[in-house]
Amino acid sequence: MTDDVLPITPKTAFSRKRDRAGYDRRDIYSILDASVLCHVAFMFDGAPFVLPTAYCRYGDNLIVHGAVNGRLFQSLADGREASVCVTLLDGLVLSRRAFHHSMNYRSVVLFGQFEAIEDPDMKNEVLNALVDHIIPGRCSDDIIPNTRNELAATAVLAMPIVEASAKVRSGPPRDKEEDMDQPVWAGVVPMRTVYGMPEVDPETRSDVRLPDYLRHLTTGQ
Repeated sequence: MTDDVLPITPKTAFSRKRDRAGYDRRDIYSILDASVLCHVAFMFDGAPFVLPTAYCRYGDNLIVHGAVNGRLFQSLADGREASVCVTLLDGLVLSRRAFHHSMNYRSVVLFGQFEAIEDPDMKNEVLNALVDHIIPGRCSDDIIPNTRNELAATAVLAMPIVEASAKVRSGPPRDKEEDMDQPVWAGVVPMRTVYGMPEVDPETRSDVRLPDYLRHLTTGQ
């Protein structure tokens, strides 16, 4: 890990709610590591696009992947500017006044350029890291390895994490003093991601049992 605190740039500087801003690399990484879905913004043929995709953090880089002939990767592999957003929704904040309703959340916005990973061995290592980020333990010994043809058909892009900021809101509503005595319920409705029980593919061999890593993921045991 390099540079414990990222520099504030014109893109990452906050014009309001500066108390929610954060540039500590550890805080940014903790948010990135807690999610699996990001949204990538870029320009293509003169039009703005925002596309959702799976991602992982690999060291000091954000990794995305897809088909080599896909729009996202054809647009970003040449090093043009892009922005990436990751958001974790922690709760709905219900205030006494409609104007003050909000959400509790943790988010990170990154800016930079993606670089294509071409080396097959590195590409394979990073793709395995991506799968293990989404389902911890999946690539250890419970998956069919990538073939050379599959690696050749897959684009893997890395964005160095050098320009980014975190934004966090937590806690109860922040109503004005004059509204506190109004007969209106106020508080927070917590939200969290919950894994359901895995549904086996009916074509799975009868001697294949539910892996321990999935049992732990869904039950915590």
